[in-house]
Amino acid sequence: MIKKRLIPFALIAVFGILTMIIVGSVGMNQQQAIENEDKGGGEEQTASANPEEMFQNSCASCHGSDLSGGVGPNLQGVGDRLSVEEIVSTIENGKGQMPAGLYTGEEAKAVAEWLAEQ
Repeated sequence: MIKKRLIPFALIAVFGILTMIIVGSVGMNQQQAIENEDKGGGEEQTASANPEEMFQNSCASCHGSDLSGGVGPNLQGVGDRLSVEEIVSTIENGKGQMPAGLYTGEEAKAVAEWLAEQ
């Protein structure tokens, strides 16, 4: 009688152990994938990326997808008001509530040149 009552508990224990082994093995594979990505296997956004896409990814939420403004100021015709260097400085250093460092270096310059043409 006692053996018949222990069988379901034994099955549950075996099932639990197998589940833990499977979950652990999947976790190890994911950890290796993350480590490989950190070593350079992941994609990086570079200055060769389309400046308009870069704007849409990081700036459009505040400045509007059509540059008309919103939380941030209107950027239509910003090239008439500011030089490319001033736009780069604003992108790299921030201004007002705009955070600094959204883009730096060549990325900031590419976005600034694109904005100056708009």
